[in-house]
Amino acid sequence: MGYQNIPATNIRNFSIIAHIDHGKSTLADRILEFARVTDVRTQKAQILDSMDIERERGITIKSNSATFVYQSTNGDKYLFNLIDTPGHVDFTFEVTRSLAACEGVLLLVDATQGIQAQTLANFYLALESDLMILPVINKIDLPSADIDKVKAQIEKSLGLNPEEAVPVSAKTGLGVTDLMEAIIQHIPHPASNDHKQLRALLFDAYFDIYRGVVAKVRVFEGILKKNDKIIFIRKGTSHTINEIGISQLHLIPTNTLTSGEVGYIVTGLKNVSDIMLGDTITLADDPATEPLLKYKDIKPMVFSGMFPVNSDEYAELKEAIQKLALNDSALTYEPESSEALGFGFRVGYLGLLHMEIVQERLEREFGLNLLTTAPSVSYDIHTTNHGLIKIDNPAEFPDPGTIEYIEEPYVKVNILTPTEYMGNIIKLLQEKRGESISMNYLEATTVQIVYLLPLGEMIFEFYDRLKSVSRGYATLDYELHEYRKSDLVKLDILVHNNKVDALSMIIHKNQAETKGREIIGKLKNLIKKHQFQIPLQAAVGSRVVARENISALRKNVTAKCYGGDISRKRKLLDKQKEGKKRMKMIGSVEIPQEAFLSVLKSGESKSSEED
Repeated sequence: MGYQNIPATNIRNFSIIAHIDHGKSTLADRILEFARVTDVRTQKAQILDSMDIERERGITIKSNSATFVYQSTNGDKYLFNLIDTPGHVDFTFEVTRSLAACEGVLLLVDATQGIQAQTLANFYLALESDLMILPVINKIDLPSADIDKVKAQIEKSLGLNPEEAVPVSAKTGLGVTDLMEAIIQHIPHPASNDHKQLRALLFDAYFDIYRGVVAKVRVFEGILKKNDKIIFIRKGTSHTINEIGISQLHLIPTNTLTSGEVGYIVTGLKNVSDIMLGDTITLADDPATEPLLKYKDIKPMVFSGMFPVNSDEYAELKEAIQKLALNDSALTYEPESSEALGFGFRVGYLGLLHMEIVQERLEREFGLNLLTTAPSVSYDIHTTNHGLIKIDNPAEFPDPGTIEYIEEPYVKVNILTPTEYMGNIIKLLQEKRGESISMNYLEATTVQIVYLLPLGEMIFEFYDRLKSVSRGYATLDYELHEYRKSDLVKLDILVHNNKVDALSMIIHKNQAETKGREIIGKLKNLIKKHQFQIPLQAAVGSRVVARENISALRKNVTAKCYGGDISRKRKLLDKQKEGKKRMKMIGSVEIPQEAFLSVLKSGESKSSEED
């Protein structure tokens, strides 16, 4: 018997998965309201989204969970464990871990928009995890809702029984009681394995200022008790459980967690990086050896330099990024210095949305004013003298003479779009060096386009342009596919013959000239004139691919010469010319902050969508 003496046969562990903006967090709010976990006093929108930034953007960034008792219409009590998941592609591993803690999922589909890219991606994740999938059609209260059309899509595209689909309005609460009963009927209960060796899945963790690391666990086999000495199988470390309990919007301590239950443990750990999310917990005195989940390292895919606008704030940035990393195990960082920008950090992110979220949290929660360099990805460079080297910073690019070949990451891109925008999207994909894999018509008006695309091309304006050419109707999902040999070069920007390291980038050979001209053109308009001419150059190695000159400020030194011989004027002009020549040799050019901001922001792609 578990929490409130409810047997394993009356436990339901489930997640809600959906494409972004299909109402996942709103449905979680209604379920908690119908289960009487929230009332008028405690209720607020997106209650499982704990960060202000999640509410403002309408997205879920961190997994969350809530345990509650629901009394069915037949009078029986059921223990529901709702495990909320992020919707964005950047946080796929968060979704995978959450699904591993469940027996079933609610697959939410918007009644006005139908099945979209991440609906399919999340459906396949649930399928791989061998979960019961219950389709739910949301937003049926809207005038443009087409329930019959969505049911047809569910049958054709997903192969699910459309008659099992539960129509609801998460906003108004219509149909939510029917959904609660459908969860009881269709989602299987966990097996009762209290007698077996302890195995519990660590599916999430966060840092609490008073408790330290709070680890969220799902017990699959055995019983977990307070004061038990446990071992993390992958990490190999042992700890004693100081506190154990369930999460019901706030933490409620209990004495045990039995098989099938979801809860939390506190062991006194002070850093989230000391544990591995996805690890398996077992007892130290009777250890199991087989992990529950095939562990997957979280590897950053996008990198950028991060520097304080005011160099005096470096210590504050260091402290802030250390605190943020306590709650975000996917965030990597290491010190970096730049001649142009001073001291900062090289930061690794899961994707572009993750990058935006981290930067916004640092600026908002810690009051910092930050400048970030253009995003880049990790490249495999095969050299003649050092073998294989991995770089994510253009400043580390080796001497071109030592490079045998370079490999860059390719992603498999899955785009769902109305057929009328297909031509524009394919043109964009080809422009970004894409390679066609397949095209499938999900119905007469909707097509699924699958392409291979260099990740380096995706991080420069791809998302914005996709939304522009499809008028916002196309939806995108992607996953890392492989590393491929590519003809890449390092593009350097020189101001007054000095390389500006913060503006360097690794780019395809065919695009170097176009990108060089774009950056040089921006700098010409933003750098103020000096007393001498300033050459601006974009170069690949020793070859200049673009050049502009900022003309010198010219003082009229002959203004006071009234009449007289022309040689007097020439003498003054020659003297000015010599002075400018000396100035050019020893003068330095100050690049204003707004020039950096303008150039570095030009390549960033805003990838955030609403959840």
